[in-house]
Amino acid sequence: MENMNWNYPTPIWFGINRIKEIQIACDNLNIKNPLIVTDPGILKTSIIDKVINSLTKETNVYSDVQGNPTGENVTNGVNVFNKGNHDGVIAVGGGSGMDVGKGIAFMAGQSRPIWDFEDIGDYWTRANSDKIYPIIAIPTTAGTGSETGRAGVFTNEETHEKKIIFHPKMMPAIVILDPDLTIELPPSLTAFTGMDVLAHCLEAYSSNFFHPLSQGIALEGIFIVKNYLVRAYKNGKDMEARAHMLAGSSMGSTAFQKGLGAIHSLSHPVGAIYNSHHGLTNAVFMPYVLERNREAIEEKIIRIAKYLSLENSTFEGFIKWILELRKELQIPHTLKELINDDSKLEKMSELALKDPSTGGNPIPLSQKDFLELYKKSYDGKLLITS
Repeated sequence: MENMNWNYPTPIWFGINRIKEIQIACDNLNIKNPLIVTDPGILKTSIIDKVINSLTKETNVYSDVQGNPTGENVTNGVNVFNKGNHDGVIAVGGGSGMDVGKGIAFMAGQSRPIWDFEDIGDYWTRANSDKIYPIIAIPTTAGTGSETGRAGVFTNEETHEKKIIFHPKMMPAIVILDPDLTIELPPSLTAFTGMDVLAHCLEAYSSNFFHPLSQGIALEGIFIVKNYLVRAYKNGKDMEARAHMLAGSSMGSTAFQKGLGAIHSLSHPVGAIYNSHHGLTNAVFMPYVLERNREAIEEKIIRIAKYLSLENSTFEGFIKWILELRKELQIPHTLKELINDDSKLEKMSELALKDPSTGGNPIPLSQKDFLELYKKSYDGKLLITS
């Protein structure tokens, strides 16, 4: 597959072995002393060695990153960044590593706590924009799309709430999409992160906000998932499938500038409280939310079904495709299979209502609606079955 350079929504260097150009990226951004930020899992692989070996000077690596990253992960990283006199971040990994890397680059020069920059109104203007350091993002999974996002998601340890922290300068200055880095991703994580791509594209496409650019990107992202996710899941060394899913991941996060919805609203509290994988949780909630939103999205879903050339190009046919896809990827059908604890559904419905993603849902939802969705997904009560 031919190497390509794209410039939307940020400079993206796409192609096999582009990781070797990391020093060129640093030079382009005048980064002399980068801090590499990753997670403990990636640290054990050869990927970080590839990054270090492609740099002309030794540098520090920070890996105190949880699967659902916390504000403390960012704070500790800021201390390492400032102590080491670093002047930029190379964020390597899945959504967790990239979000923490972006958070460190953002917070290293700020005087206010991270929660003051939650994605509410113009809170981002509170930040000192001149003290935000450049970021190079290198995704190793095809799912979160954090590499083309202007925000990070972090859990507040005190309130057990996931918060979206936003600033336009949290967008990485250069993204390196190297499909070879995703080859060793196990089938389960390939499935979970791939379903995250689908959730991003579906919710962006379903949102009522006007953003035709995102609409088109979301539709093509769904097409990529249909054609390449199962291939990547069944054969991790299928480079064509890996490359398309990696591009699809960046497309999903670019598309959700248009908005997200209740899939993410439901998923965030579960991840914050039970530390479940975000993509997996999104996959579980997906058909229940689509069914709840049917009155507002049926025409759009039929349009998607026709574009995908589904044999049954109806709303029911699309839901059945989702259910069949989940089954093929061994995704649980119910929330109970994930957490086996229904004692916090009420509390999670309160958090879901307050989640920033809720505003993008195609229909307004109340706390009672969220509680009903939690109960239905916990028990597996779906009107449309495969």
